[in-house]
Amino acid sequence: MKLGIAPGEIATFEKTITERDLLLTAEITGDHDPLHVNEAYAARTAYGRRIAHGCLVLGLLSSTASAISHRAIANGAEGVPVSLGYDRVRFLKPVFIGDRLIATYRVEHTDGAAGRAESACMVTNQDGEICLVARHILKWVPAPA
Repeated sequence: MKLGIAPGEIATFEKTITERDLLLTAEITGDHDPLHVNEAYAARTAYGRRIAHGCLVLGLLSSTASAISHRAIANGAEGVPVSLGYDRVRFLKPVFIGDRLIATYRVEHTDGAAGRAESACMVTNQDGEICLVARHILKWVPAPA
């Protein structure tokens, strides 16, 4: 199966985290933990202030995976690439309101016979610190006959 991408391809997405992002994430997910939404509470924790939800930080990679998928389609991929999920997700540094994050997605392995690709994912902050790492699997779903 033609995948339309190759190892070494990269996609990035940048975003500054805002208070609104934390509040919207709390509403969408139902996770109203005070560490995310209550400044007075968060000030008394080891972090000293509110931190972003892990799913918000991981979610930035959705844009990069989508960019790779669209690139594959533009390059003549057979079928539609869809996410099979993220593996080995690790949150290495907290993310705070005002942090400028860069999500980076790098294709590492493609398997045309299996119709799959595996990629290394990373989110860094404005200081170059790695906040999150993960692996992502794309699966190409053939068009119906």
